[in-house]
Amino acid sequence: MKSIALILLCSSVLLAKNITLGVVPQQSPLKLTKKWSKITNYLTHKTGVKVIFKTENSIPAFEKKLYAGEYDFAYSNPYHFVLANKSQQYEAKIRANKLIKGIMLSKEIKLDLNNLKNKTFLFPAPKAFAATLLLKHEFKEKFGFNIEKDAKFIYVNSHDSVYKGVSRDIGDFGGGITRTYKNFKNNSDKNKLNIVYTTKGYPSHPIAFHPRIDKKTQDKLVSAFLEMPLELKNLLSIKEFINTTTHEYDVIKKFD
Repeated sequence: MKSIALILLCSSVLLAKNITLGVVPQQSPLKLTKKWSKITNYLTHKTGVKVIFKTENSIPAFEKKLYAGEYDFAYSNPYHFVLANKSQQYEAKIRANKLIKGIMLSKEIKLDLNNLKNKTFLFPAPKAFAATLLLKHEFKEKFGFNIEKDAKFIYVNSHDSVYKGVSRDIGDFGGGITRTYKNFKNNSDKNKLNIVYTTKGYPSHPIAFHPRIDKKTQDKLVSAFLEMPLELKNLLSIKEFINTTTHEYDVIKKFD
Protein backbone atom coordinates (compact mmCIF):
# COMPACT_ATOMS: atom_id res chain seq x y z
CA MET A 1 0.00 0.00 0.00
CA LYS A 2 2.85 2.36 0.84
CA SER A 3 4.43 1.78 -2.58
CA ILE A 4 1.12 2.51 -4.33
CA ALA A 5 0.67 5.69 -2.31
CA LEU A 6 4.20 6.76 -3.18
CA ILE A 7 3.57 6.18 -6.89
CA LEU A 8 0.35 8.21 -6.73
CA LEU A 9 2.14 11.00 -4.87
CA CYS A 10 4.94 11.12 -7.45
CA SER A 11 2.39 11.13 -10.28
CA SER A 12 0.49 14.04 -8.74
CA VAL A 13 3.73 16.01 -8.36
CA LEU A 14 4.56 15.42 -12.02
CA LEU A 15 1.09 16.42 -13.15
CA ALA A 16 1.25 19.55 -11.01
CA LYS A 17 4.43 20.79 -12.72
CA ASN A 18 3.81 23.89 -14.81
CA ILE A 19 5.67 24.85 -17.99
CA THR A 20 5.94 28.62 -18.41
CA LEU A 21 5.60 30.29 -21.80
CA GLY A 22 7.06 33.80 -21.82
CA VAL A 23 5.73 36.21 -24.45
CA VAL A 24 7.40 39.50 -25.35
CA PRO A 25 5.00 42.38 -24.48
CA GLN A 26 4.75 44.15 -27.82
CA GLN A 27 1.21 45.03 -26.77
CA SER A 28 -0.31 45.61 -23.34
CA PRO A 29 -0.28 42.65 -20.92
CA LEU A 30 -4.11 42.69 -20.90
CA LYS A 31 -4.33 42.35 -24.69
CA LEU A 32 -1.72 39.60 -24.71
CA THR A 33 -3.41 37.69 -21.91
CA LYS A 34 -6.72 37.62 -23.80
CA LYS A 35 -5.01 36.10 -26.84
CA TRP A 36 -2.37 33.86 -25.35
CA SER A 37 -4.50 32.36 -22.57
CA LYS A 38 -6.50 30.70 -25.35
CA ILE A 39 -3.26 29.44 -26.88
CA THR A 40 -1.95 28.03 -23.60
CA ASN A 41 -5.31 26.36 -22.90
CA TYR A 42 -5.08 24.68 -26.29
CA LEU A 43 -1.47 23.59 -25.68
CA THR A 44 -2.40 22.14 -22.29
CA HIS A 45 -5.32 20.11 -23.66
CA LYS A 46 -3.39 19.04 -26.76
CA THR A 47 -0.22 17.87 -24.99
CA GLY A 48 -1.21 17.04 -21.41
CA VAL A 49 1.47 19.51 -20.28
CA LYS A 50 0.20 22.36 -18.09
CA VAL A 51 1.32 25.53 -19.89
CA ILE A 52 1.20 28.85 -18.03
CA PHE A 53 1.27 32.17 -19.89
CA LYS A 54 3.71 34.81 -18.66
CA THR A 55 4.48 38.32 -19.83
CA GLU A 56 5.74 41.56 -18.27
CA ASN A 57 4.76 45.21 -18.13
CA SER A 58 7.60 46.26 -20.43
CA ILE A 59 9.96 44.77 -22.98
CA PRO A 60 13.08 45.46 -20.83
CA ALA A 61 11.45 43.60 -17.90
CA PHE A 62 10.76 40.65 -20.22
CA GLU A 63 14.35 40.72 -21.49
CA LYS A 64 15.73 40.56 -17.94
CA LYS A 65 13.74 37.42 -17.12
CA LEU A 66 14.43 35.80 -20.49
CA TYR A 67 18.19 36.26 -20.19
CA ALA A 68 18.02 34.83 -16.67
CA GLY A 69 16.30 31.72 -18.04
CA GLU A 70 13.07 32.21 -16.07
CA TYR A 71 10.82 31.04 -18.93
CA ASP A 72 10.70 27.36 -19.89
CA PHE A 73 10.01 28.39 -23.47
CA ALA A 74 9.49 31.78 -25.00
CA TYR A 75 8.12 33.75 -27.93
CA SER A 76 10.56 36.60 -28.41
CA ASN A 77 11.96 38.77 -31.14
CA PRO A 78 14.94 37.44 -33.14
CA TYR A 79 17.49 39.63 -31.35
CA HIS A 80 16.17 38.62 -27.92
CA PHE A 81 16.54 35.02 -28.99
CA VAL A 82 20.16 35.40 -30.08
CA LEU A 83 21.04 36.88 -26.68
CA ALA A 84 18.99 34.23 -24.83
CA ASN A 85 20.75 31.49 -26.75
CA LYS A 86 24.08 33.01 -25.78
CA SER A 87 23.24 33.38 -22.09
CA GLN A 88 20.94 30.39 -21.45
CA GLN A 89 21.27 28.09 -24.49
CA TYR A 90 17.64 28.49 -25.55
CA GLU A 91 17.10 26.64 -28.84
CA ALA A 92 14.74 27.84 -31.59
CA LYS A 93 12.26 25.20 -32.80
CA ILE A 94 9.41 26.92 -34.67
CA ARG A 95 8.42 30.27 -36.09
CA ALA A 96 5.74 31.86 -38.22
CA ASN A 97 6.14 31.23 -41.94
CA LYS A 98 6.93 34.85 -42.74
CA LEU A 99 9.66 37.44 -42.43
CA ILE A 100 9.64 40.24 -39.89
CA LYS A 101 10.05 43.81 -41.14
CA GLY A 102 10.30 47.08 -39.30
CA ILE A 103 8.03 49.95 -40.26
CA MET A 104 8.44 53.65 -39.60
CA LEU A 105 5.23 55.57 -39.08
CA SER A 106 4.41 59.25 -39.15
CA LYS A 107 1.52 61.64 -39.56
CA GLU A 108 3.37 62.84 -42.64
CA ILE A 109 2.46 61.32 -46.01
CA LYS A 110 5.98 60.30 -47.00
CA LEU A 111 9.51 60.27 -45.60
CA ASP A 112 11.44 63.48 -46.25
CA LEU A 113 15.10 62.57 -45.75
CA ASN A 114 16.06 66.24 -45.73
CA ASN A 115 13.79 66.98 -42.79
CA LEU A 116 14.78 64.45 -40.14
CA LYS A 117 17.37 66.28 -38.06
CA ASN A 118 16.20 67.02 -34.50
CA LYS A 119 12.89 65.21 -35.06
CA THR A 120 11.63 63.00 -32.23
CA PHE A 121 11.52 59.24 -32.84
CA LEU A 122 9.55 56.86 -30.63
CA PHE A 123 10.62 53.24 -30.18
CA PRO A 124 9.16 50.45 -28.00
CA ALA A 125 12.48 49.47 -26.33
CA PRO A 126 16.25 49.62 -26.95
CA LYS A 127 16.45 45.94 -28.02
CA ALA A 128 13.17 45.63 -29.91
CA PHE A 129 14.56 44.07 -33.07
CA ALA A 130 12.62 45.25 -36.13
CA ALA A 131 10.88 48.19 -34.44
CA THR A 132 14.09 49.70 -33.07
CA LEU A 133 17.42 48.08 -33.99
CA LEU A 134 16.64 47.32 -37.61
CA LEU A 135 15.17 50.74 -38.33
CA LYS A 136 18.12 52.54 -36.71
CA HIS A 137 20.54 50.31 -38.64
CA GLU A 138 18.93 50.86 -42.06
CA PHE A 139 18.51 54.61 -41.59
CA LYS A 140 22.24 54.81 -40.87
CA GLU A 141 23.38 52.37 -43.59
CA LYS A 142 21.03 53.46 -46.39
CA PHE A 143 20.50 57.14 -45.68
CA GLY A 144 23.55 58.10 -43.63
CA PHE A 145 21.25 59.36 -40.88
CA ASN A 146 22.22 58.37 -37.34
CA ILE A 147 19.03 58.58 -35.28
CA GLU A 148 20.95 58.33 -32.01
CA LYS A 149 23.16 61.33 -32.85
CA ASP A 150 21.12 63.45 -35.24
CA ALA A 151 17.65 63.19 -33.68
CA LYS A 152 15.82 62.79 -30.41
CA PHE A 153 14.42 59.42 -29.40
CA ILE A 154 12.22 58.07 -26.62
CA TYR A 155 11.52 54.48 -25.53
CA VAL A 156 7.84 54.03 -24.64
CA ASN A 157 7.57 50.32 -23.58
CA SER A 158 5.28 48.87 -26.27
CA HIS A 159 4.37 49.04 -29.95
CA ASP A 160 0.88 50.34 -29.16
CA SER A 161 2.44 53.17 -27.12
CA VAL A 162 4.54 54.12 -30.16
CA TYR A 163 1.47 54.30 -32.40
CA LYS A 164 -0.50 56.35 -29.88
CA GLY A 165 2.47 58.62 -29.24
CA VAL A 166 3.00 59.54 -32.89
CA SER A 167 -0.72 60.08 -33.41
CA ARG A 168 -0.86 62.37 -30.37
CA ASP A 169 2.26 64.37 -31.36
CA ILE A 170 4.53 63.02 -28.63
CA GLY A 171 6.87 62.00 -31.45
CA ASP A 172 7.25 62.82 -35.13
CA PHE A 173 8.13 59.25 -36.15
CA GLY A 174 7.70 55.85 -34.56
CA GLY A 175 9.00 52.33 -35.04
CA GLY A 176 6.82 49.23 -35.17
CA ILE A 177 6.13 46.09 -37.18
CA THR A 178 3.34 45.21 -39.58
CA ARG A 179 1.67 42.62 -37.34
CA THR A 180 1.26 44.85 -34.27
CA TYR A 181 0.23 47.80 -36.42
CA LYS A 182 -2.41 45.65 -38.11
CA ASN A 183 -3.67 44.61 -34.67
CA PHE A 184 -3.74 48.20 -33.36
CA LYS A 185 -7.49 48.80 -33.11
CA ASN A 186 -7.66 52.40 -31.92
CA ASN A 187 -8.98 53.91 -35.15
CA SER A 188 -9.00 57.50 -33.87
CA ASP A 189 -5.21 57.22 -33.57
CA LYS A 190 -4.57 54.82 -36.43
CA ASN A 191 -6.36 56.95 -39.01
CA LYS A 192 -3.78 59.70 -38.50
CA LEU A 193 -0.79 57.47 -39.25
CA ASN A 194 1.05 56.51 -42.41
CA ILE A 195 3.77 53.93 -43.04
CA VAL A 196 6.63 55.95 -44.52
CA TYR A 197 9.37 53.30 -44.56
CA THR A 198 9.66 49.48 -44.48
CA THR A 199 12.88 47.57 -43.77
CA LYS A 200 14.38 44.42 -45.22
CA GLY A 201 12.86 41.16 -43.94
CA TYR A 202 14.43 38.74 -41.45
CA PRO A 203 13.31 35.42 -39.87
CA SER A 204 10.33 36.07 -37.62
CA HIS A 205 9.95 35.63 -33.86
CA PRO A 206 11.02 32.12 -32.83
CA ILE A 207 9.53 29.95 -30.15
CA ALA A 208 12.56 28.69 -28.27
CA PHE A 209 13.04 26.20 -25.45
CA HIS A 210 15.29 26.29 -22.42
CA PRO A 211 17.51 23.16 -22.24
CA ARG A 212 15.94 22.10 -18.93
CA ILE A 213 12.81 21.08 -20.87
CA ASP A 214 13.18 17.47 -21.99
CA LYS A 215 13.05 16.59 -25.68
CA LYS A 216 9.80 14.60 -25.37
CA THR A 217 7.99 17.61 -23.90
CA GLN A 218 9.50 19.93 -26.49
CA ASP A 219 8.39 17.64 -29.32
CA LYS A 220 4.82 17.54 -27.99
CA LEU A 221 4.62 21.32 -27.81
CA VAL A 222 6.22 21.81 -31.23
CA SER A 223 3.71 19.41 -32.78
CA ALA A 224 0.86 21.25 -31.08
CA PHE A 225 1.98 24.57 -32.59
CA LEU A 226 2.34 23.02 -36.04
CA GLU A 227 -1.17 21.54 -35.75
CA MET A 228 -2.79 24.62 -34.20
CA PRO A 229 -6.33 25.36 -35.45
CA LEU A 230 -6.71 28.28 -37.83
CA GLU A 231 -8.92 30.30 -35.46
CA LEU A 232 -6.17 30.30 -32.83
CA LYS A 233 -3.46 31.21 -35.31
CA ASN A 234 -5.65 34.07 -36.46
CA LEU A 235 -5.56 35.48 -32.92
CA LEU A 236 -1.81 35.81 -33.34
CA SER A 237 -2.02 37.06 -36.94
CA ILE A 238 -0.07 33.99 -38.02
CA LYS A 239 -1.12 31.89 -41.01
CA GLU A 240 1.25 28.99 -40.50
CA PHE A 241 3.94 27.78 -38.08
CA ILE A 242 7.01 26.07 -39.51
CA ASN A 243 10.07 24.34 -38.09
CA THR A 244 13.20 26.43 -37.67
CA THR A 245 16.67 26.07 -36.17
CA THR A 246 18.92 28.19 -34.01
CA HIS A 247 21.32 28.57 -36.94
CA GLU A 248 18.66 30.31 -39.03
CA TYR A 249 19.12 33.27 -36.68
CA ASP A 250 22.87 33.60 -37.22
CA VAL A 251 22.04 36.45 -39.60
CA ILE A 252 20.80 38.43 -36.57
CA LYS A 253 24.17 38.28 -34.81
CA LYS A 254 25.49 41.27 -36.75
CA PHE A 255 23.21 43.42 -34.59
CA ASP A 256 24.83 42.16 -31.36
